[in-house]
Amino acid sequence: MVATRADRAAPTPSLAHRVEYGALRTAIGALGVLRWERAVRAGARIGALGYAPFRVRRRVVERQIAAAFPELDPARVATIARGAFEHLGRIAVETALLSRIGRAEVLGLVEGVDGWDLFERLHAEGRGLILVTGHLGNWEVGGAYVAARGLPIDAVARRMGNPLFDAYLTRTRSRLGMAVVPDQDAVRRTPRALAQGRVVAFVADQAGLTLSSSYIPFFGRPAKTPRGPAVFALRFGAPLVFGVAVRQPAGTYRITFEEIPVRDTGDREGDVDRVLEAYTRTLERWVRRVPEQYFWHHRRWKRQPPDTPPELRDPT
Repeated sequence: MVATRADRAAPTPSLAHRVEYGALRTAIGALGVLRWERAVRAGARIGALGYAPFRVRRRVVERQIAAAFPELDPARVATIARGAFEHLGRIAVETALLSRIGRAEVLGLVEGVDGWDLFERLHAEGRGLILVTGHLGNWEVGGAYVAARGLPIDAVARRMGNPLFDAYLTRTRSRLGMAVVPDQDAVRRTPRALAQGRVVAFVADQAGLTLSSSYIPFFGRPAKTPRGPAVFALRFGAPLVFGVAVRQPAGTYRITFEEIPVRDTGDREGDVDRVLEAYTRTLERWVRRVPEQYFWHHRRWKRQPPDTPPELRDPT
């Protein structure tokens, strides 16, 4: 897809942005001389520093884990929280180093795939396909894998705060075969992409102030959830698939695809919410399997309906 003027618009980098980006590229250069496995282990150690001694959002992470898993004792909560910081360090390094590898290496990061036949069959129906995931495992590896298998894929993404890093990540995704769509352009570009038979991917577990959203239960608490993937699936009759790339003990990933039912009963508002509930339940099921691989650093329950009971409000 050709970028439009609106797609290219980005804020002018500040001096702080340039310093941050310079430090990032220096770190990538240093890690790039290491074997992939050693670089990722270094990322885990760096990530662990955020838990201790620096305590970067440690309170947010621990309180959200405790709220999601009230049956866990403080020691187990702390173990999962530390694991989440280590995992974030790993995937940060992996994402940065994706710029240095090609299709064969991307495929080599994946040790197995469940549901690929389903994915290909739904895509072959010719209505396009909507892929949803959450901030679990490594969503960048998941998208890169779909592109490496030769399917045309658009990745709907929110702009990063640092425009230089945003441009770097966009170049990386593009080089791996993904077309990047800024989230503010998704309404305009998704219909055309689906008509062209493309896969349109959304990371659909964070809702900004400007995104159309519904409050959907996530671990029993109302969480503001973007409506876009469900709306597009219903409006254009596109199949909707949940995908997740979960890190395995060997350091590779296993990817799973599951179809999310989309039923048009004529009650558009209710139908949208039912689709949102279905893929949110699927995400929750996977988070329960590997809680240390979820991005607990984001305040998932920050925005809630005004009538939310006190015991279900944001725990942070």
